[in-house]
Amino acid sequence: MKLRCPICGRTYDEPAQRCSCGEPVEFDLFKGEPYLGKTVWERFWDFWPVEPLLELSLGEGDTPLIKSKIGRELGIRLYLKNETVNPTWSFKDRGTFLAMSYALKAGYKTVGTVSTGNMAASVSAYASRFGLNAKILVSESASEEKLKAISAYGADVIRVLGDYGRLYFESLRLGEKLGIYFINSDNPFRIEGYKGIAFEMAEELSPDYVLIPSSSGGLFRGIAKGFIELRESRLIEELPTLVTVQAEGCSPICKAFEEGKPRIERFEKPDTIAKAITNPYPPSGNAVLKLLRDFNWLCVTVSDGEIVEAQRKLAEDGLFVQPASATGIAALGKLNLPESSKVVSILTGSGLKTLRNSQSGSAAECPLEKLENCVRGQN
Repeated sequence: MKLRCPICGRTYDEPAQRCSCGEPVEFDLFKGEPYLGKTVWERFWDFWPVEPLLELSLGEGDTPLIKSKIGRELGIRLYLKNETVNPTWSFKDRGTFLAMSYALKAGYKTVGTVSTGNMAASVSAYASRFGLNAKILVSESASEEKLKAISAYGADVIRVLGDYGRLYFESLRLGEKLGIYFINSDNPFRIEGYKGIAFEMAEELSPDYVLIPSSSGGLFRGIAKGFIELRESRLIEELPTLVTVQAEGCSPICKAFEEGKPRIERFEKPDTIAKAITNPYPPSGNAVLKLLRDFNWLCVTVSDGEIVEAQRKLAEDGLFVQPASATGIAALGKLNLPESSKVVSILTGSGLKTLRNSQSGSAAECPLEKLENCVRGQN
């Protein structure tokens, strides 16, 4: 179970979360053949660094790939990888399940995470399922709406006053000291869990392009690693073009990429409705930057107005997603994609988690005695 730093190349034989150079570590490439099996965990058994505890699974993964009518106007074949149907309504459940499998096998009694949204809910739910205690560290600005959803599973939720940017690193320090396994955004097992998205897409489609909303960079790294391992195992011949998509109001990875800088820099004063991908200094940012350049992949930013319009288009396809999930669709107009390209946009999380920011919700009123006229659309 060797870990390697994707930036400096240092290897670790013992479990670690970050390299001494400050960058995230990841498992060496896995190679294998698919098995017959019902779930993605069973079909790709050789590709996981720890045995998935299938008896404790909540049914994460194997999410639908939906043909979208949005692609018609652009002359492409567009598909939506609907991660909103995971148990806690986001892609985070894939990584949480695999990391939780490791934590239980390693003898941890308590797990934790630093998050105010999807990851917090996911770790809380799976900790309860696995019989572990959970410490969820949230920012002082976390809304009561989100806190209720997180605490419903019985986790200890701690609102931390101070610099939220430092909290990620402080949690790892405390975890090591107190014996708490923190499953943060770029935890190595979390990255491994996200590979399943690539495996499932390759089984069904062999996409030409994959659009990935990006914040910390963990999801992008996981999907990239999944496709790379498939190619190394000779299960696919070519890698798709992966596209990192960020909101204009918080785009540290794309900014560094476009400016040709070797490392990301903190994005000052982030401001976007896509809160789920608002990370001014993403912990996997440099690793993503390296992947983009090594494979000649793309990075695109989109405005809040474009995100809202993309949300509306997805609703016309019958899908209600959070703003961050719509960024891939928003990016389509900025990419000059070849005609008939097979394109997949990852829908990362449900709109039910961001009802407060929803653009709709109004209802017309009608007296019962005038109901027929109201239904007919008459005053």
